[in-house]
Amino acid sequence: MHKMVVIVYNEAVDAEAMEALSACAVTNYTKIAAVYGKGDASGTHLGTDIWPGLNNILYVVCEDIQAQKILDYIRQLRKKIGAEGIKAFLLPVEEIT
Repeated sequence: MHKMVVIVYNEAVDAEAMEALSACAVTNYTKIAAVYGKGDASGTHLGTDIWPGLNNILYVVCEDIQAQKILDYIRQLRKKIGAEGIKAFLLPVEEIT
């Protein structure tokens, strides 16, 4: 069964996020750069003088086993760089056409 891992992270840790994909042997993904966001832990990122910084988003559709590897890697990365820097979400994929 397939899952979608959505990784939302501060643009300042882009290299670390991309390394997570490489370390988990992810070769297919979609990346959206420079997105706005607000979170309880991460604060507001609007790319302005008042709310500096932006986020990036990675979408990865993969098998269950690979999805768990990605989540495990992100958990360890959160411990290293801080929970406000990166977060991952796991979603079911009902159909791929």
